[in-house]
Amino acid sequence: MSSTAKIEPLGAVRERVLATLRQDIIAGRLRPGDRLVERELADRFGVSRVPVREAIRSLVSEGFVHFESARRTVVRRLTPGDVKELFELREALEVYAAGLAAARATPESLAELRGLLDQAATATAAGDADTITDVNTRLHDAILAMAGNSLLSSVMEPVDGRLRWLTRQNEEWPQLLTEHRELYEAIASGDPDRARTHALNHVQANYRSTIRHLFGDLAEQPPSA
Repeated sequence: MSSTAKIEPLGAVRERVLATLRQDIIAGRLRPGDRLVERELADRFGVSRVPVREAIRSLVSEGFVHFESARRTVVRRLTPGDVKELFELREALEVYAAGLAAARATPESLAELRGLLDQAATATAAGDADTITDVNTRLHDAILAMAGNSLLSSVMEPVDGRLRWLTRQNEEWPQLLTEHRELYEAIASGDPDRARTHALNHVQANYRSTIRHLFGDLAEQPPSA
């Protein structure tokens, strides 16, 4: 009896390789300066070099890796300027989103946030960095959804991965949980001004924590300073 093996479409292969490499970078399994070699990655995934090459190009466009030369591609080393630019974007958009979320929150959307906070608390108690990163990303995505402005989400999408990468650098998890609980309470109050204030404090505190982790006390000014 013969059988025909199902052939995975090239686009699906590319997306699988891309998603895995992106997550490897975010989780720190691939570190800044690590080299991405097409041949080695093709062997690792059991695929041709074509989808690997395309995945690497996507990672370049997303800001995760860059070409040091025509033959050498490495995971990008973030500079203080890179971090500041990303947090400036967060400050502008997430503060605005929090105000909209406070004005437009529903019992169902608030219940979703409470559930995510419960998951974050469990992960924080266990010191589970991967789950903390995932849940915190989902929490911010839920706030964007509550804002009810599809353009906000589309503007954030191109840098979402890099923001998750930065979130992973912040290991002050109990403080992060406290800030998220305070942000939830502000949104649940229905007061947009209060929500914006807490969102601004949260982004600026996260910025300082990330800068300390990556570069020491090199910069203590908020990103908008």
